Amino acid sequence: MFSGDMADRLAYVIVLLLSLSVHEWAHAISAFWLGDDTAYRQGRLTLNPLAHIDPVGTLLLPMLGVPFGWARPVPVNPAGFRRDVHMRTGMMLTAAAGPASNLVIALLSAVFMGLFLRVAPNLYTTMPALHMFLQSMVIINAVLAVFNMLPIPPLDGSRVLDRFVPDRLRERWEKFCHYGPAVLMGFIFLPSVLGHISPALAGLNPIGPAIGMVTNLLGHMIVSIAFG
Repeated sequence: MFSGDMADRLAYVIVLLLSLSVHEWAHAISAFWLGDDTAYRQGRLTLNPLAHIDPVGTLLLPMLGVPFGWARPVPVNPAGFRRDVHMRTGMMLTAAAGPASNLVIALLSAVFMGLFLRVAPNLYTTMPALHMFLQSMVIINAVLAVFNMLPIPPLDGSRVLDRFVPDRLRERWEKFCHYGPAVLMGFIFLPSVLGHISPALAGLNPIGPAIGMVTNLLGHMIVSIAFG
């Protein structure tokens, strides 16, 4: 039998895996619509979670209790876009499709929560796991949408921003992109490291609270739409 903590982690992994699979599929289908069949040829144009699992990012870290995860990135070749699609525009649309899919999942989950409360108000009492699942789908997908739109490489937000970087700043932007993964890791793990040194230092990184604030606002908006 699973302990309570282990069961919660397993449930988190399941919700995260489903959410990340839709996220990656959205990248793949948008690239396919724009003319690039790279993901299709590599078997990534599917909602099957097995095609998108990253052993470390999707399974190991979440099961260890790390509130962070990722799936295998979908390959996109901008050279495969149709002639009428500008490469940077195509990459922007393909990148934005991932967070957009998470917003759709969060909204649909909230809508189902509202429907169940109206149609079968006792359902959550008899099936509390269903309520926890839908609630987790709202929260985790809202977080994924907000986090992935940060303009830090290799997150989707950086590819959206890349479309609008002027030529005079292109060289500086590309240098930043080179160090982007290290910057991202710093934002994610630095607060924990600083917190072990001194609790006062943990608040020096504002990105975590900022993401939490935006995510909470987004979550409240989604729930209010579904329950309104």
